[in-house]
Amino acid sequence: MSQYPRRQVEAPPGRVFDDRRTSHAIGAMATAFVVGGVATWLALGAVRTARAQVAGPADGAPLMRAPLQVVAPVDLQRYAGMWHEQARLPNRFQKACAGPVTAEYTPQPDGTVQVLNRCVQADGNFDEAVGTARVVPVAGQPGAGRLEVRFAPAWLSWLPIVWGDYWILKLDRDYQVALVGSPNREYLWVLSRAPRLDDATLQVELDYARSLGFDADKVVLTGR
Repeated sequence: MSQYPRRQVEAPPGRVFDDRRTSHAIGAMATAFVVGGVATWLALGAVRTARAQVAGPADGAPLMRAPLQVVAPVDLQRYAGMWHEQARLPNRFQKACAGPVTAEYTPQPDGTVQVLNRCVQADGNFDEAVGTARVVPVAGQPGAGRLEVRFAPAWLSWLPIVWGDYWILKLDRDYQVALVGSPNREYLWVLSRAPRLDDATLQVELDYARSLGFDADKVVLTGR
């Protein structure tokens, strides 16, 4: 604890400085502040919980869609290398991408995977982002294709909010075409080893995504 010079405080004339009374008053204020803060925190938690609850038939809302399943097992050594984006659902962090998009995955000695995303902007320049992916264990599914990706600085890796879901939802046996998305169905990508996937194969991937509950009609086709 840092030490600062202490300053004597004199009570005004005709008034006695009661240290005990002052301490009690400060303690009461501190207690009220803590209790109020806890109450506010609990209230906010209740609001978040209420928002997270899925409305049932009694509320006139549809039932929750079935949880997404990931591919298992996924050999990350085979999955590594260069992938070309073929389609994606619009997202804020790829707004500037107007041309070809690639993602390169490189396994690291510590079990993580380096991610290098690159895209061509409208002015012809390249935009790059380097991140880290880590495997999220799934009970009963060794090697499941459920990962999290972080592009924030490493010193922020302890914050859950900096990690984004990267779920491999479909992958062919030759590791040539992959469908990747998030469990909330807000993010979706179709990736392939080839710079351009034939239209028929791409449509198969989009139809499958639609069957999982993704809004495939809103996808952006890349490099077409």
